[in-house]
Amino acid sequence: MITRTLRVFGGLLRLLRTGLVAGLAVAALVYPIVALTGIGAKKGADALITPAGALRASTPAQTTRVYAADNGGLLAQFYEEYRTYVPLAEMSDSIQKAIVAAEDARFWEHHGVDFKGVARAFVANQKAGSVSQGASTLTMQYVRNVLRDTAVTPEEVNRATEQTGARKLREMRLAIELEKHLSKQEILERYLNVAYFGHRAYGVRAAAEVYFSKLPADLTVPEAALLAGLVQAPSAYDPASAEPRAATARRDYVIGRMAALGYLTPALADEARATPIALRLTEPPNDCLATRPGWGFFCAWFRTWWSQQAAFGDSPGERLDALRRGGYTVVTSLDPRVQQIAQQQVLKRERTRSPYALGQVLIEPATGLVRAMAVNRVYSLDRASNGPHSDPRQRKRLHGNYPNTVNPLLGGGDMAGYQAGSTFKMFTMLAALEQGLPLSTTIYSPKTFQSKYKTGRDSPARCGADSWCPSNASDSMTGRQTMYSGFGKSVNTFFVQLEQRVGAESAVRMAERLGLRWRTGIDKLQASEAKARTWGAFTLGVADTTPLEMAGAFATVVADGRHCEPIPVTSITDPSGAEVLDAKGVPVARPRCAQVLSPDVARGAVDAARCVTGYKAATGNCGGWSTASRVYPTVRRPVAGKSGTTDDNRAAWFVGMTPTLTAAAFIADPDNPLHRVGSGNASKPRETVADTLREALAGTQVRDFVPPSAAVAGKPARPRPARH
Repeated sequence: MITRTLRVFGGLLRLLRTGLVAGLAVAALVYPIVALTGIGAKKGADALITPAGALRASTPAQTTRVYAADNGGLLAQFYEEYRTYVPLAEMSDSIQKAIVAAEDARFWEHHGVDFKGVARAFVANQKAGSVSQGASTLTMQYVRNVLRDTAVTPEEVNRATEQTGARKLREMRLAIELEKHLSKQEILERYLNVAYFGHRAYGVRAAAEVYFSKLPADLTVPEAALLAGLVQAPSAYDPASAEPRAATARRDYVIGRMAALGYLTPALADEARATPIALRLTEPPNDCLATRPGWGFFCAWFRTWWSQQAAFGDSPGERLDALRRGGYTVVTSLDPRVQQIAQQQVLKRERTRSPYALGQVLIEPATGLVRAMAVNRVYSLDRASNGPHSDPRQRKRLHGNYPNTVNPLLGGGDMAGYQAGSTFKMFTMLAALEQGLPLSTTIYSPKTFQSKYKTGRDSPARCGADSWCPSNASDSMTGRQTMYSGFGKSVNTFFVQLEQRVGAESAVRMAERLGLRWRTGIDKLQASEAKARTWGAFTLGVADTTPLEMAGAFATVVADGRHCEPIPVTSITDPSGAEVLDAKGVPVARPRCAQVLSPDVARGAVDAARCVTGYKAATGNCGGWSTASRVYPTVRRPVAGKSGTTDDNRAAWFVGMTPTLTAAAFIADPDNPLHRVGSGNASKPRETVADTLREALAGTQVRDFVPPSAAVAGKPARPRPARH
């Protein structure tokens, strides 16, 4: 019976040896080439065979590594399979010989299928009545791995892994075809980069790191033999298990096979077997939950930003798949030193277990590079130990989102944000300056003003059935004010009247030009073409926004009106080292800037904003006092800005500008917007920004602002001497 079966099987082997399979498509042998990105995404198993017959294939899915700026270290890793492709030249000779000895002793002799091994396994399996030997060569194993990894449907996955003769025959045919196009060295290299070694380590680069915390080039004979032995059954031979005897026995078997094949002398084999297993296990971090303390919120924003970039796929899902499989090297804009300072200043003033979130974002003007994102929260999914919910209606069924949360509190996600109060007066002032009203424009500002705009759902002050009558915070604001004094003192009735002159819609559109987007239903309605012209309360900051947006908007002003989209990266390269480009051939990591204001208008707004901080305007009179007069004495260099509080002190803000760094800070309760922060907390954003700017800019060159022209100032400009 066995003799007859062997004759039949021999016929199959002869068919395989013939050229009958020459026309077989080898699409499933290689990983796809994805235009522009070079990633190993699961888009099918298409391959390219040139007329000359040379096979070109991309590398398998790899780990994307994300770094902080200026060699600041690893920020995060993203992977579906922990792998980094390395060429054969960067692997030790020991691992190459060990894997051949363990898996395919005749690898260098056969042409994809070891027919002697197949016949031997066939006889053994017939005797056993089951599959006791596989006889798969390294080439066949590589084919199987690729078929599995490029499968896009459950049926394809099952077909690639099912234990059937049909699957084995298909692997044989494809292995023979593959060896016509790839050298033995190329196949060995590809195999060692796709094999699974356990502990989420795919490929020898990951395995060397996970088990020994070293590179593949540095693997010793005992270490290489241990790794090679894992491929057959990573769980059964796990050297990190409580009982490593199976791993030791398997390693010693591989060492013996290396000696039998002449790869080791008997003496070296004995020495290798006598060497105890010494692991230096590394747990590879994955995604943003494994970042350094305080870096998680920046990482999460980076991930969201990536999902919005068309260069990485046609949908957010495809783009995130590219992030986890593409093997990119990303250098971010996060400055570890500035981030540490920003985080320390936040935590200095508000503990992590406070229901109030105190956070800040720092952006570099003229580039949009985000240098820090800090908040008094821990980036974590664990809410079990969180404090009670601050909304009494939710307290019985929900924990609060503090100290642990992954909510995008600083912007860049799906949260609406927070009302920003009087910081929005910046948009009204810019609209007025652009329409030709100078900084010296004088308006009598009473304690309370009855606006021409009607009251609305968002209006903080009502008088009569359908009227809106905003008031000032202090009687001392009553009188004749200019943009200098009105901005420095934050005079509501001045800016409501100024907004009436330029039109509320002009202020709304100005905010949009500087990067603000409307996320709530009421804000979208109020900002619509039909409603924006009557949105009188807009100038008092009743719309929701985020620190990321406000830092970007004020950075536009201090950058002479050049708006740069906030961006988290400075460099993105693919596994080949090539810079990733968008559809227009522009590097994806390049700053995205556009001139949205005339420089003179922007300089005028900065000059008025100097009144707020105590630095004093270069071209006008600030009026004797301001809302944040201690900022300049704290920062001790040219600084402008704007404070803001919302109705009933539900949130407080401060945005500070220097020529080289802009910071926006807020304090509010994200869980319950009706939970007032109170007047006692209102100074925390201002103090946080001032101290952060002072320390972050220490040792850097002092730069001053450029004063506006006389036309923007409204009188002959006589710049004051620089005060540093």
